[in-house]
Amino acid sequence: MTPTNDQFIYVIFGASGDLTKRKLIPALYSLYVLDLLPDKFAIMGASRSDYSDASFREVMIKAIHEFKEIEETKHIDRFIEKIFYTPVRFDETASYQKLKQRIEGIRNDFGISGNTIFYLSTPPALYGIIPGQLAAAGLNKEDDGWKRLIIEKPFGYDLESALLLRDTLLEQWDEEQLFRIDHYLGKETVQNLLVTRFSNGIFEPLWNRNFIHHVEITSSESIGVEKRGGYYDQSGALRDMVQNHLLQVAALTAMEPPSSLEPEAIRNEILKVFQSLRPIKYKDIEKVAIRGQYVASTIRGNVITGYREEEGVSTDSHTETYAAIKFYIDNWRWGGVPFYIRTGKRLPTRVNEVVIHFKPTPHFLFSQDTDCKSCNQLVIRIQPDEGILLKFGMKTPGAGFEVENVSMDFHYSELSSHRIPSAYERLIYDSIKGDSTLFARSEEVIQAWKFLMPVIDAWRNGKDVPLHGYPAGTWGPEHADDLIEGRNMTWRYPCKNLSEHGGYCEL
Repeated sequence: MTPTNDQFIYVIFGASGDLTKRKLIPALYSLYVLDLLPDKFAIMGASRSDYSDASFREVMIKAIHEFKEIEETKHIDRFIEKIFYTPVRFDETASYQKLKQRIEGIRNDFGISGNTIFYLSTPPALYGIIPGQLAAAGLNKEDDGWKRLIIEKPFGYDLESALLLRDTLLEQWDEEQLFRIDHYLGKETVQNLLVTRFSNGIFEPLWNRNFIHHVEITSSESIGVEKRGGYYDQSGALRDMVQNHLLQVAALTAMEPPSSLEPEAIRNEILKVFQSLRPIKYKDIEKVAIRGQYVASTIRGNVITGYREEEGVSTDSHTETYAAIKFYIDNWRWGGVPFYIRTGKRLPTRVNEVVIHFKPTPHFLFSQDTDCKSCNQLVIRIQPDEGILLKFGMKTPGAGFEVENVSMDFHYSELSSHRIPSAYERLIYDSIKGDSTLFARSEEVIQAWKFLMPVIDAWRNGKDVPLHGYPAGTWGPEHADDLIEGRNMTWRYPCKNLSEHGGYCEL
C-alpha cells in the first residue's frame, strides 16, 4: 500500500459502539503509524452518547491499547489529537446542521479539504435515515471535494427490503459514492484468489469444467451466537453469511479474467457470475439446500448449550445456524460443475477456505478408486493458518505401486518480513483512496438476493421443510453429505492447521 495524499475527514456514525472500538479506530491508527495517511486529516465520532472531545478521546485511547493491530504505541498522543466528537440524534434534522457546522469548523481550523467519508456503524434500520439527513444538510454534495458513504452489511433483509434500500440511497447519492463494506473481502487470502488464478499459468488453463469436478466453500465457526441471539434469530446463517460473504467468494473463484485491475472491470466480472447463477426451483429446494440448528451436547466434559436455550432466542425458533447449498453457474466455463457452500455455528473448528476438487485421471492405473476421494485438491485457506495447499498422489516406499495422498503447502506466516493487514485496515484504506474493487455494487447485492429468495421463502414459510438438529461440536447435519455428487463423496473436514484434515477437530 502506498500513502494517500487526499486530505479528508472520516465521520463515524455509531462511534460509541463496539465496532468502532475494536476495529475502526485501531485500523485507522495502524494506517497512521504506517504513514499511509496524509498530514491533514481528522476523525469525527457521532452517536447518541453525550461525549465531549476529551472524554471520547479517553475511550479511544483505551480501545487502541486493547485492540491495536500494530505494536507501536508512541504515536497515540499525536493520533488522538485528530479525533473529535459530536452528539447526533439520528432522526433530528437539527443534529445534522450542528454536525455540518462542526465539520466545517475543523476544516477551517486545520486547513483540511472538503473530502469526507461517512461510515454507518449503526443498526441497519438507520441506513435509510442517516443518508437522507446528510443529503438534506447538503453533506452529500461534492462541490468542495468527494463525499463517500460506507454501509455495513446486511444490505437489506430480503429482496424487497434490498430494493427499497437501493432506491432510497440512490435518490440522493450516486452509486460511485456508495461503498458497501464486507470485511470478509478485506482478508488478504480472499484477494489472493485473484492473484492465484490470474498470475499463474499452471492454474488458469485448468480452471474450468474440463478439469474441475466440484468447488467447495466452507465458513465454520466453533462459537455459538454468544450475546447476539436477539439479532441472529432474525437473521440466520443464510442471510448472515451466504448472501454476502460466501457468494462473493464464489464469484471471485468463478469469475472470468478481467480486462484490467480497475475496480469496475473486476466488479463487472463478479456481476456476470451472479447473473449466471442457475435459478433454484421451489420444488428442488430440499435436494439442494440443507438447514440445521445446533442442539446441546457435551464436549470434553463441558456442557454446550443448544441454540434454543441461548439468550434472546425463541424456544421454538426455526432459525438455521447451519446452511449448505448446492448450485450451478450456467456459463461455458462452469457448465455442469456443482458448487457447494456451507456455513455454521458450533462446528468443530473455525475455518474459512475454498477447495478446488479436480477430476480423476481418465484411466486408473494405480487404484480402483473411481469416486474422486483421492483426486487432486487445491485448498485456499482464508483463515486461520492462512495459506495454500495442493494435494497429489505419491508412491509409498517399497515394492509395488501403492499411492498415498501428500500435501505441498505454503503458509502466509512464512512471510516473516511482511505484515498482513487486518481486513478493516485494508478496506478503510481503499475507501480513502476511492478504490471500490472490494466493495459490493448494488446490482451484485440485488442478484444475490434474487438467487437466494426461493430458499429464504421456503425456509420461512414451509413448515414441512426439515430443520435438522446437529450436536454442537460436529460438522452439521448428516444429511448435508447427501448434497455432494459422487459415490462415497463428502465434504472436506478441515482442522485449524491447514495441513491437517479428515477428523473431528477440537473446539
